[in-house]
Amino acid sequence: MEAQLVLMLMLSDILWKTAECQCTLEMFKTGQPHRGYRRDGDFMIGGLMTTQTFHPHPSIHQSNKGHHYIIVPALLSYINLLAFVSAVEEINNSSELLPNLTLGFHVYEPYNNLLLMYRAAMSIFTGMDTGVPNYSCKRSGLMAAVIEGLPSELSSDFSRLSSIYHYAQVSYTSGNLLMSDKVKFPNFYRTVPSDLHLCAGIVRLLKHFGWTWVGIVASDDENSMRAVQILREGIEKSGGCIEFIKTFGHSSSMLLENADNIFQSIQKSSTKVIIFYCSKDLMELIKRTKIWKAFGKIWITIAEWEFILAPVYGDRKNTLAFTVGKKNIPGFYKYVHNVNLTRFLNNPFTYVWWQNPCNKLCSKSIQRSCSGKKTSAHFEHCDIINSESNYNVYNAVYALAHALHAMVTSSSGNTTLWNGERKRFLHSLPWKGYSLSFDCRAKCRLSPVESRLHRYLKNLHFKNVLGEEIFFDENGDLAIGYDIMYVIFLVNGTKSNEIVGSYNPYAPPGKNFTINEKAIMWEEPFKETRPQSRCSPSCLPGFRKLTKEGKPICCYDCIRCPEGEVSNQTDMDTCRTCPEDQWSNLNRDACIPKIITFLSYEEPLGITLTLISIVFFSNTAVILGIFIYYRDTPIVKANNRNLSYILLISLMLSFLCTLVFIGRPEKVTCLLRQTVFAITFSISLSSILAKTITVVIAFQATKPGSKLRKWMSSKVSNSIILFCFLIQTLLCVIWLFTAPPFPYLNMRSEIGLILIECNEGSIVAFYCVLGYLGFLAGVSFIVAFLARNLPDSFNEAKYITFSMLVFCSVWVSFIPTYLSTKGKYTVAVEIFAILASSAGLLGCIFMPKCYIILLKPDRNSRKYLTKY
Repeated sequence: MEAQLVLMLMLSDILWKTAECQCTLEMFKTGQPHRGYRRDGDFMIGGLMTTQTFHPHPSIHQSNKGHHYIIVPALLSYINLLAFVSAVEEINNSSELLPNLTLGFHVYEPYNNLLLMYRAAMSIFTGMDTGVPNYSCKRSGLMAAVIEGLPSELSSDFSRLSSIYHYAQVSYTSGNLLMSDKVKFPNFYRTVPSDLHLCAGIVRLLKHFGWTWVGIVASDDENSMRAVQILREGIEKSGGCIEFIKTFGHSSSMLLENADNIFQSIQKSSTKVIIFYCSKDLMELIKRTKIWKAFGKIWITIAEWEFILAPVYGDRKNTLAFTVGKKNIPGFYKYVHNVNLTRFLNNPFTYVWWQNPCNKLCSKSIQRSCSGKKTSAHFEHCDIINSESNYNVYNAVYALAHALHAMVTSSSGNTTLWNGERKRFLHSLPWKGYSLSFDCRAKCRLSPVESRLHRYLKNLHFKNVLGEEIFFDENGDLAIGYDIMYVIFLVNGTKSNEIVGSYNPYAPPGKNFTINEKAIMWEEPFKETRPQSRCSPSCLPGFRKLTKEGKPICCYDCIRCPEGEVSNQTDMDTCRTCPEDQWSNLNRDACIPKIITFLSYEEPLGITLTLISIVFFSNTAVILGIFIYYRDTPIVKANNRNLSYILLISLMLSFLCTLVFIGRPEKVTCLLRQTVFAITFSISLSSILAKTITVVIAFQATKPGSKLRKWMSSKVSNSIILFCFLIQTLLCVIWLFTAPPFPYLNMRSEIGLILIECNEGSIVAFYCVLGYLGFLAGVSFIVAFLARNLPDSFNEAKYITFSMLVFCSVWVSFIPTYLSTKGKYTVAVEIFAILASSAGLLGCIFMPKCYIILLKPDRNSRKYLTKY
C-alpha cells in the first residue's frame, strides 16, 4: 500500500510537469513551483496553510471548458500564518521551553487541492521545492511534525501519506469524525474537538430554541455524510425532524452546478432553520451563489464569517456559527501591528491584505497609519484577527514544543547533551541514502525523533499562556469546546462576529451549554417575534400531539386531553392521568382535588327526603294514637289491635331508619343502615303475614267441629312475628360478623367527584337480606290473595292483598333502578323505596279504618260490621 502511494505521488508529479493539470488547474501552468516560506532551526515543523484557493466564477461559464476559475484569498489563513510564526518566535525567545534549541519551519501552500497538497507535502518531507518521493535533500534541522489546516477530506488523505514516514500530524481545523480512530490514524492529533461534539452542540442549540423542523445542506464527502447521519439521529432523538437533506459534490464546481436546485428546495420549504455542513471555503462560496438569496431563514454553520467579499444577494442574514473557542492571544495584536508580512509572503494579495489595518474602523490595537494609502474596499479582516483558528494554531505549535522539550530532557534532564548530539540525529532521517526501493521499508520505518515524539504527544499536559489545560484525549483530540457566534451588523456599516453562547462537551452536566439570547439582534423577519421553526404550531397545555398519518412526528394535530387527564407543558406527546383523588380542570392543564359528595341534610334532595320521612313518621304516630284511643271500638278489635300496634310501630321505625341513610357515611351508620332497615321491615312484613294467617284461621275456626279454635290465641301471631324476626336478625348478625359494611371513597363512579358511600361488604349477604324480605312479602301476598273473598264481614285480606301488591311493585322496580344509579342517588333510590313501600302498607291497611273511625263513626259498630 505504501509503495503504491509513493508510486502514485511520483506519477502525479510527472503529470504535473507534463500535462500541467489542464482539467482543473489551468491557472497553475507555470513551470516554476511556488516556493514555501522557510526558517531554519534545530527542529523543523512542516506547515500546510492555504492562503489562496481557486473557485469557479459563479457567473462565468465556458461551454467547452466548464467553469472559469478565479483565485480567492483565504484571508483567515494569513492571520493563521502570523499566529504560527508568532508562536515559533515566542518559543525561540523563551529561556524555559527548549533552551539552547530553536524551532524552524517550512510552510507550503496546498491550495486546498488534492494534487497540490501532495506536491506541497513531498516538498516538506524532502526539503526541496520540487519534491522527489523517497529522497531527502535537507540542509537544516530535524523534521519533527507537520501542522496543517486542511479541510477534513484532505486532512485524511494527507494522514495516509504522512503515516508512511510516521510524522506526527497536528491539524488545527479538521474535526473529521473518522480520524478519531487511532487504529487507522495513529499519528493524527488536532487542537479542535471531533465533529461528533459539534453535532451534539448543534442539537443542543436547536433544542434550546425549540427548533424542531430543520433542513440540512451538506457536501457529500465521507465526513460530512457521517456527520449528517449523527445530526439526524440526534435531532430525532430530541423530538425534532428534518424536512429535507440536500447534498452537493465536495468541490466548488459541483456546488455551483447544484446551487439552483438547493435554492429551490430551501425556498419551497416551510422550515425556518437551515444547517450548512461543509468546509469554510465552500461556505464562503455559498454566500456568492443564489442559495444565499433565500429570505426568512436562520443559517447555522460550522465556521464563522470571514467577511472577505460582500455576498451577491445581501449579507444581513440571521447566522449562528459554531467555532472552536475564540481567545485573545497575549501580545498577538502587537505582533500583527508591527510585523512586516511582505517579508515572508510574496503574492498579489499580500499587499491588498496588508492595507486593511489602515482602515479607521479597525481597533486601535492593530490600526496602522499608512501614509495616505487607501484601504481596500473588498476586505474587512479587522475582526478575524481574533478568530478561532489563530488560537488553535497557537496551541498546536506550543503542543509540539512541549512534547519536544519533554523528549529531549527525558534522558539527560537538560538540553545540553541533546544540543551536542543533534548533528548525529540530523543524519538519521529514514530516507537518507536510500533509493526508491520497496524493500527499504524495514530500514526506513522510524527515526529517533518521530518514533519517540508520539509517546510524548500522547502524554502531553501543560498550561498555555492563558492558563488553560492543554492535553490530548485518547483519540488525539484537544479537550476544548465551541463558541457560538452571531453576526452583528453595526450602525456604522461594519460587521462583527460576536460570541452569544458556548458548548463544551467536557464541562459538567448543566454547565456545558450556554446561550445569551439578549445578545442576539435578530434581523428581519424575526425582529419583532422570536424565531420559530416547527412543522406544526405548539400544542398548548391541555392538549396533546397526534401525529398526522404519513407525516414525520413533528407534523401533528393538537388534540384536547380527555376528562381526567392533563398536560401542563407545551407539546406533550401524551396526557397525564390525574391521581384518583384529583380531576382535570376545565382547561385540562392541571389536576384539582375532586369534590367530596354524599347525600347530606343540607342539599335539597336530602332535605326533601328528611321532611317526607318525618311527615310519614308523624302520620304513623297519629294513626297509632288513634288506634290506641279507639282501641275498644269494634273496628279496632276486629283487626287484631295488638298486631296493628306492632305493625304501626315497625312502620314508624321504618320511616325513621331512612334518616340513617342521609348524612356523611361513618362506620356506625354504615353498620346500622341495612341491618336496621332489614329488621324493622321483617317485623312489618311478619306482622302482615300474621294478620293474614289470623284471618284464614278465624274463618276456618267458625266451621262446626274445627280444630283450629285452639290456634286463635295471640300466641300464634306473636310466634309468627318472633320467628320471622329471628331469622332476619340471624342473617344480619352473620353479615356483620363476616363482611360488615364500611365507609368507602368511590373515586371512579362519577366524573370529578369522590363519593363517600357505604360499601355493603358482602353483596351476597345484602341480597340475602333483601331476598328474605321479598320472601315474606310474597308469602303474605299469596295468603292474602287466597283469602280475599272469604265471607267474613271483618275480613281485611283485600286491603292486605292490595298493600302487598304495592309493596312488591315498589321493590321489584327498586332493583334495576338501584343497580343503574350511582353515588348519592343510589341511596336516594333506596330511601324512596323504603318510604314508598312503608307508605303503601300504611295507606292500604290503616287509612280505610281511620276514615271510618274519624269520619264515619256510625259504621264503627258491631251491628254495621255484621250487616255489611
